[in-house]
Formats: sequence, C-alpha cells, structure tokens
Amino acid sequence: MNEERELGRGVLKGVSRSFYLSLRFLPGPMRIPAGIAYLLARASDTIADSAAIPAAERMAFLDLHARQVAGHAEAVPWPQRLIEGTPDPKEKRLLESHIRILEALRGMDPVSLALIREVLATIIGGQKLDLERFGNASLQHIIALPDDAALDDYTWRVAGCVGEFWTKLGFATLGEAFSKAPRDEMLMLAVEYGRGLQLVNILRDLPADLHAGRCYLPIADPRDETKLMASFSEWREIALLRLGSGVGYSKALRSKRLRVASSLPALIGRETLALLENVTLHDLEKGIRIPRKRVYSLMLGAFLRG
Repeated sequence: MNEERELGRGVLKGVSRSFYLSLRFLPGPMRIPAGIAYLLARASDTIADSAAIPAAERMAFLDLHARQVAGHAEAVPWPQRLIEGTPDPKEKRLLESHIRILEALRGMDPVSLALIREVLATIIGGQKLDLERFGNASLQHIIALPDDAALDDYTWRVAGCVGEFWTKLGFATLGEAFSKAPRDEMLMLAVEYGRGLQLVNILRDLPADLHAGRCYLPIADPRDETKLMASFSEWREIALLRLGSGVGYSKALRSKRLRVASSLPALIGRETLALLENVTLHDLEKGIRIPRKRVYSLMLGAFLRG
C-alpha cells in the first residue's frame, strides 16, 4: 500500500495537475485503483506521442503495454531508447516506474483489477487507431477526422470510457453510498462528461495537433482557417453541453468528497471554454492555460459548495 501511495505522490503528481487534485478527494477504496489506472493510461499516451520513435515501433510498444496490463505478457522495463526519446523529465520518470506500476496493478483486488484492465484495453485501442489514422500525417499533410461520428468515437475511446470506469469503480467499491441516482443513469452522464472533457483538450490543443498533422475536428480542409474556426465554435458549444452532464453527475453523488473530486474537472473545463470563446487560431497558438492559482481557487470553491 505504501508503494501505491509513493507512486501517487512521486509520479502521478508530476504528470497530472488537475487529476491529482481530484484524486486526493476520492474515498480510499476508489483512490488507489483510479490512480493506478491513470498512470497506466498516461504511460500509453506518452508512448503513443513519442515522435522520436517510428510509428510502427510505437504500435508494437502499445501492443506490449496492453498485453502486460492484461496479464498476458511478462512485465519488462521499457527500453532505454523509448525513455530517452521522451523529452519531458516527468514522463521519463513515469516510464521508468513501469514495473512498479504493473506490480501495483497486480496487487489490486479482483474487481478493481478487472475494471482497470477493461478501461485500459479501450484506451490503448483508441491510441492505436490514432497511430494508424495519423501515421503519415505532417504539417505539410494534415489529416482530419472524416465526420462527427469519428470524433464521438474517439472521445469515447480516450475519455468517455474513463467516466464509465470511474462510475463502475464507485458502485463496486462503495455500493449504495456512491450515488443517489441509478447506475444506468450515472453511466450515461459519465460517458457524456468524459467526452466533454476530451473535447476541451482537443480545442485547447488545436495548434499543436495541426503542427503534428492531426486535426480532430471533422472538416474537409483543415487549412481553411475560417471553416476551421467555425467548426471550433460549434464543438465548443457541444463541449459546454457535455460538461453540463458532469455537473448533473456530481450532484447525484452522495459524499462531499466525491462531489468535489468529480466536479473539479468540469469547473476547470468550463473555465477553459470561457477563455476559448471567440478566440482566433493565433490566440490559440499563444497558449490557453488556467493559472495554477486559479485552479486552487476553483478547488476551494468546489469544496465550500460541497
């Protein structure tokens, strides 16, 4: 148990600003499984984004990661070329902690272990699909998602399924103490909430994705800035609606700690979307980020409202 806590303080805090804050408010039975699941998902995300490694090799690493998480392959450290190809020192530390994280995973109770394996299989599947879709993308050859359904599918695979995991974990570990609303209703709200949070990330990170040749907004010509930003505004409105599902989700939770943990991402997301209203692509290129002081203010507000 001390090892899991150390991974949370030493590794997770370094690779997640807002999730770490939410995690601290979770009831004990949920906190460690949720943290281990996040570390595994963040590691797969780091692998998928390691541009210094060829796409085919990243795909092989993701396959291995999926098999290790599922318990179908021996836990082995990541090769040094992958770690050295990761420029962020905090993400390097995450990859270096791979064996410790897998050991913590395999020490989970059977229900939590099954839920973590289920959500990681979905997330890694989405990341592999991303590599296949954007494998030949570049700034000179930008590839956009083909339609709204593809974007909805992507946001489900990388975030909607996380909301589902969080909810299943809550009911499994806390039972009736988790929510006043029925399980099916909470699962529906959780999926929409997760999709909304991922849309916030997509909108905020639009310039960086375009530079890498990726456009998650379904548009015929990503170089047509007028149409691009019109699509941006439309999906911003959809993101606002989906974050509203997060507010409804949080209100249905029974404990104050759960309400704070679950509402904080929605508060941060809404604040980010407010900053994204009427922006230009040039504005986005300068970076949109909520100051840490404001994040703590939102957290305090969420706690006081409880």
